[in-house]
Amino acid sequence: MTRIKKKGTSGAAKNYITRTRAVKKLQISLPDFRRLCIFKGIYPREPRNKKKVSKGSTAATTFYYTKDIQYLLHEPLLNKFREHKAVAKKIGRALGRGEIGDAARLEKTHIPKIKLDHIIKERYPTFIDALRDLDDALSMLCLFANLPSTPHVPPKTIALCQRLCHEFEHYVIVSHSLRKSFLSIKGIYYQATIQGQDIMWLVPYRFVQRTGGDIDFRIMGTFVEFYTTLLGFVNFRLYTSIGLVYPPKFNAKSDEDGGELGAFQLEGKVVPREDKPTTNDDAPQAITSAEAQAEADKVAALAISEQEKEDETSTALVKADSEENTEAIDTFETTAQDADILPQPQASSSEIASLFAPFTIYLSRETPRAPLEFILKAFGCKRVGWDGILGDGAFTTNESDPAITHQIVDRPALPSESLPQVPDVAETETRGAAPPKAQWPRSTMPGRTYVQPQWVWDCINQAKLLRPDLYAPGAELPPHLNPWVKPKKGQYDPNVPLEEQELEGEAEAFEDDEEEIEGKVSDVEEVQPTKDGALAGVEAIIDRDSSVEAGEGMDVAGSESESSNSDSVSDQEAGGDEWEGFDSEPESEISDTEAARRQHQRELEAEATGSAVQLAATTTKSKNAEIRKKAEKKRKQEQEEKERLKMMLPRRKRKLLERIEYGANKRDKEAEVLRKKRRRIENAKRAAEAV
Repeated sequence: MTRIKKKGTSGAAKNYITRTRAVKKLQISLPDFRRLCIFKGIYPREPRNKKKVSKGSTAATTFYYTKDIQYLLHEPLLNKFREHKAVAKKIGRALGRGEIGDAARLEKTHIPKIKLDHIIKERYPTFIDALRDLDDALSMLCLFANLPSTPHVPPKTIALCQRLCHEFEHYVIVSHSLRKSFLSIKGIYYQATIQGQDIMWLVPYRFVQRTGGDIDFRIMGTFVEFYTTLLGFVNFRLYTSIGLVYPPKFNAKSDEDGGELGAFQLEGKVVPREDKPTTNDDAPQAITSAEAQAEADKVAALAISEQEKEDETSTALVKADSEENTEAIDTFETTAQDADILPQPQASSSEIASLFAPFTIYLSRETPRAPLEFILKAFGCKRVGWDGILGDGAFTTNESDPAITHQIVDRPALPSESLPQVPDVAETETRGAAPPKAQWPRSTMPGRTYVQPQWVWDCINQAKLLRPDLYAPGAELPPHLNPWVKPKKGQYDPNVPLEEQELEGEAEAFEDDEEEIEGKVSDVEEVQPTKDGALAGVEAIIDRDSSVEAGEGMDVAGSESESSNSDSVSDQEAGGDEWEGFDSEPESEISDTEAARRQHQRELEAEATGSAVQLAATTTKSKNAEIRKKAEKKRKQEQEEKERLKMMLPRRKRKLLERIEYGANKRDKEAEVLRKKRRRIENAKRAAEAV
């Protein structure tokens, strides 16, 4: 006879364990259990059937895998936590007896130091695994690097996060790994491609952060402790992979002066000489980093001179044969209107890495220096200058330096009346003083390009230099779009002109709708207010336009004839495309000659009355109506053809096609609303410019 199976000894009840039982089994406190789970990457699990797991109870309980808790039993950090708890008890007893010196000695010498090296190796067996998990680590460390020091966030933690983030940025600059960036309301998104892995992180804006009391900094501090160890390992591996010494030299004085990236000095590893053979008696000769850098500079200078010669010869050939000019990158265009968008060839990584290399860029005081410096240097710019008050490490602090080719400004162009008076040059020369330097916004330096900061982001996202006049100071900037969202077919694209996105007859319908709205507004404005302050005739306009929603006024008593009449009217309105009365001819039966004759008759009547404006309005309105009718007729025919083809499909495929069409129609309506909004804005701009 088989033994009866006891309840709760197998299945889901054995695979899961509650948090209370897990803490008792490990014999540690709940904060230490949370900390250990964060370090080991163990998270709560949700069972499929909570009643089976909790033996019939439905109370809210946190569950973990039993195997995960058994895995934690052999963790070496458990002994560290218990030693820390024992030392904490001794420190508490010493403070209770008033022995402050003994308490300080115990805290300094007996507190165990926790190392997470073995956990990093366990969780990330390969370096690619660590790179894949670097998104959250960089975002968290960049957040803590911008926080103010509080009792919950000590200054040492903030300084460590800043140092690790700057080291990672230096690697991105040297390796030219940065690909895209986006300015969002949350902060600045960056994406870098390192060893084939796309890493995206978020850097908050440098505003004053106000931390609330509902934030558990102990949990966040535990994540920061783990992420700092992880990023330290990753930085070491990245630096050694490109032949740099880690950690780089850190200049504390420059960092105090606001150097940030400039406070770090990168050094190359010692390279053995190959021209002299080494023996056992002689130590191997080595080249210091300065000598290696000098030799590399010589080679780079030779390469640059050869490149300049090639450029001169190429320009001469281009001038000699200007008819054969072709673009560097070809573009593929679709032949049909409904064809798929062809993938366009992109510039090589070397071209993108040297996007800003030939420029000397100066950052004005109002621009965000840190992200601009990082992006410009990551894309090849070696000469970035700014005002001395922004910090140390600038290529030049003189705004009037003639070597500056581009200046990034972020303030509107002020009228000359609002600027302070400048003494004349003759007066300053008579007094013996130096003439004033021409600076923006009073006057621009000759040969210098002034752009807004968005120009830098749009250039790197599109991997090419854009027109700087579109980003001039005070100019209306083009839309800054998310570079990771690609426009799909049928969706609204702000970069494409409106005429290329509109459907046939949509612009004419919009103009007619705007004219009707203007006519209604003018009618309402002409109505005089009554004694009670109400506008007479507004209700008639509302009723005439049928703007009352369906369902309103249904409780009002009325006769059956009225209801039947209203039903017949609604039926006629619904079937207006098919029935227009006995006296009117269908639109499809009216020939082109008859329509032209009627149009000519209307023009003659308008001319006889002597209203030229009415004639022009009538002509435009009739043309718009004709175009709209043709477009509606064409769309109706296409819809009927689709319906006929749909009826030939099986029921299952037809339902699937209807669901697809529902989503497509929803997207089309959203795109139409955006196009109407853009059309209205463009018309308002044209009217303002005309005035």
